[in-house]
Amino acid sequence: MTTQALIDTHRATLEKALVTIETREYWSPYPESPRAYGEDAPALGEAAFKARLGKPFELDQPSTGVMDVAEYSPYGIDLGVSYPRPDIDQLIGAAQSAMKAWGRVAPDVRAAVCLEILDRLSKQSFEMAHAVMHTTGQAFMMAFQAGSPHALDRALEAVAYGYREMTRVPRSMRWEKPQGKRDPLVIDKEWHVRPQGVEVTIGVSTFPTWNGYPGIMASLVTGNASIVKPHPGTILPLAIFVETARAVFAEAGFDPNLVTLAVDTPDAPIGKDLVLHENVKLVDFTGGSAFGDWLENNVPQARVFTEKSGVNSVIIDSVPDLKGIMRNLTVSTSLYSGQMCTTPQNIFIPRDGIIVGDDHVTFDEVVNAYTGGLAGLLGDDERASDILGSIKGPDTLARIDDAASGANVLLESRAVTNPTFAGATVRTPVVVGVDAAEEDAYMREMFGPVVFVVATDSTEHSLQLAQKSALEHGALTWLVYSTDPDVIDDAVDSAIDAGVSVAFNLEGGLYVNQSAAFSDFHVTGANPAGNASLTDPAFVANRFRLVGVRKPVLS
Repeated sequence: MTTQALIDTHRATLEKALVTIETREYWSPYPESPRAYGEDAPALGEAAFKARLGKPFELDQPSTGVMDVAEYSPYGIDLGVSYPRPDIDQLIGAAQSAMKAWGRVAPDVRAAVCLEILDRLSKQSFEMAHAVMHTTGQAFMMAFQAGSPHALDRALEAVAYGYREMTRVPRSMRWEKPQGKRDPLVIDKEWHVRPQGVEVTIGVSTFPTWNGYPGIMASLVTGNASIVKPHPGTILPLAIFVETARAVFAEAGFDPNLVTLAVDTPDAPIGKDLVLHENVKLVDFTGGSAFGDWLENNVPQARVFTEKSGVNSVIIDSVPDLKGIMRNLTVSTSLYSGQMCTTPQNIFIPRDGIIVGDDHVTFDEVVNAYTGGLAGLLGDDERASDILGSIKGPDTLARIDDAASGANVLLESRAVTNPTFAGATVRTPVVVGVDAAEEDAYMREMFGPVVFVVATDSTEHSLQLAQKSALEHGALTWLVYSTDPDVIDDAVDSAIDAGVSVAFNLEGGLYVNQSAAFSDFHVTGANPAGNASLTDPAFVANRFRLVGVRKPVLS
């Protein structure tokens, strides 16, 4: 397909995306219902995934052979996929060469090629769902939605922002300056997008596509090349992306080395050597704060965009109905075993209790409503498996055990048997009660199914602690329950000061964990949980520069 044909094919989608990032309304061109993909799609996608297993992943890119990796399935199946062994200098050299033509074409060409990549990936949604499920431990429905349509939404959003920022300035114009009685100065001016350089994406183990696509696509649409370094335990989803993107680039007449894969192992990591290369100019990272902080402080030649860890808070002040909020809160603290960066960890409740409707309810009654609701929600192993997925790594199991060793365990974590995958490691959340003074226990991220119920002096005290936690350790989300307008106003002020997105009084099927592309900004970049936001104009604007050309028009 020619580039003009691609522009024509995807023009309506791009135009709608450009409108939607302004209106912030709901929209998605990628269906989140599996039924929308046709009757044959599930079986074909699963077969495509299984065909990948136990063999080398073929990519026609610079490499020094094939290497075995530490990738594994939290569900216990044998993946056995090997990948091209990367050579950093070769990959960066190939990326620079590929950028020469890509960086010179018009923004609408780059946007159209990027949208074609996303369209191809949408057709691979079931294959990608299995790849995400069996490398991250997500349950299938979450892996399908977050791994494909929702990830593609975020990718398209990044493309739209990139296109908008590049086209704010006209490509060319004739500039005239009056000179009084003399002839005016007349100059033809034009502006060219100059990409920053090679981008490196360092993938996360839990949401490789949802978190990875925005930085990659923001870089590609602005003319850069991308080297994708997945988490060593979660490679296959991003390898499939690289394969698909390379095919689209080649078919559109561009060098496929605009996107390459760089895998490593925990015993032989290449991340630091890769990002410190003098020709790497952009770095996108999602993961723990330790490496994220290192990147922010030690990569002077590149612009670094991070999403790191945080401690998310729930403040319960007053509610009309205790059961209603607990149905929501128990799910939000259980989804994917708490292995989401947006999962609530600390639930702050005044020790004197709260108002429910017209009644006063004690602290213990609120806690019992939560723990009882959690036990009921996860009491059936099949349902619990669909909600919890599987634990990704041993570090998470260690955190559960660490929390469970505390003096005041309100609800024990129990092992769940997955009825389909006997090798899955599934654990329900452990709930621990602490006093507000025990900050060493709860003011740190305990990534995974660990929940602290914190007894505070008042709602004002709860907000103070949540704000302190966010400013010192980072936070992505707050969830506040209150029927008092003054408390809501105070919570909004506190959230703004802490740089945290806040939701109020959620019930039903909308959970604080969820972030909607085109509408919600994921991470604010305003506290230690990360320095960037998915996706605002700042996320794309620094990935290119404008070079001006002036040519006097002679009379």
